[in-house]
Amino acid sequence: METAHTPEQALLVGVGIKGRRSPWTVADSLDELAQLADTAGAEVAGTVSQQLEAPSHTYVGKGKLQEIADARRAMGFGTLICDDELTPTQQQNLERALGERVKVIDRTALILDVFARHARTREGRLQVELAQAEYLLPRLAGQWSHLERLGGGIGTRGPGETQIETDRRLVGQRIQRLKQELEKVRRHRAQYRARRHRNRLPVVALVGYTNAGKSSLLNALSGAGVLARGQLFSTLDPVTRKVRLPDGSDALLTDTVGFIQKLPTTLVAAFRATLEEVQEASVLLHVVDISHPNAAEQVEVVEDILRDLDMTDTPRVLALNKVDLLDSNDSAGFVPGGGSIKAVLTSAVTGAGLHQLLQAVSAQVSDDVPSRAEPAFAGAKSRRGAARNGHG
Repeated sequence: METAHTPEQALLVGVGIKGRRSPWTVADSLDELAQLADTAGAEVAGTVSQQLEAPSHTYVGKGKLQEIADARRAMGFGTLICDDELTPTQQQNLERALGERVKVIDRTALILDVFARHARTREGRLQVELAQAEYLLPRLAGQWSHLERLGGGIGTRGPGETQIETDRRLVGQRIQRLKQELEKVRRHRAQYRARRHRNRLPVVALVGYTNAGKSSLLNALSGAGVLARGQLFSTLDPVTRKVRLPDGSDALLTDTVGFIQKLPTTLVAAFRATLEEVQEASVLLHVVDISHPNAAEQVEVVEDILRDLDMTDTPRVLALNKVDLLDSNDSAGFVPGGGSIKAVLTSAVTGAGLHQLLQAVSAQVSDDVPSRAEPAFAGAKSRRGAARNGHG
């Protein structure tokens, strides 16, 4: 009897838009999509990319769609994962073109699946379920597309429309209930924050790109014992621990959900209660995987999200983590940070730079004048090694 789980075979598809300025190449974005697929339990059968003037009604061009259909017959993959969020029409057109046996999902659905796997607390599950429901709502019509293949006539048209409307109403009601539950969570968190303000404990929020090593750094600084894996979004639920600063004072160190490029807006909205922890922080500790070849681009993604959260004026410290994975030639020519933002080379694995990092945080906590400068990271990409396995 066969009991071993067979992973889904997935083909990854990415589209670059001609003339659109982006720090990410299609190849880099597909590499990250492959990591997401691996975290979700899929096995990548191959990748396909294309440059277009604009996305088509099938996401890719007609010729590329035929190439994907031919690859389906040759490889036998059962899942197609697109590197952008598909419109409901694009998803339906792809499913029709590739046949019923091919499941078509987009980057947003994949990220939601990874979040659902890693949500452990009730709050985390509520936030993920809300994001999933809001993502599903405009796509419900596609769930009943099988009725269209039955043809017209009695018993096909009316019941299908009735069922869609019923599902929309039920999903809408569920969204409202989830928002009410999360509002209770938000008020509960607000009470905790008010208590911390009364106790005058500063909050230092760990922010950064997913898999930059925030959980490992939290463990190294506070002995928190938080799960740290070399996977994207291995930590989803926020964790707060007290840490003693070099000047003898205490601070609360909070690990938050990691960021990623093309972060779904449904997730940002659903994780409002969690992101408020970042917005209320006294200091931001921006953790960067300095060994990653796309470290500069990852920094820019985090900075963009912080700007969206209106947090550009919050004092911050830059932790250039995983320095142990840098080659000696890479680290010798690297000048970290810039402006008035303090940057410290660290390693959560070896402990290098941790004391200096706490000193930098302590200086920002005691400084009444917030830093408004942003980190300079120009030219860093070419000076980094590519190895990054084994770090959470």
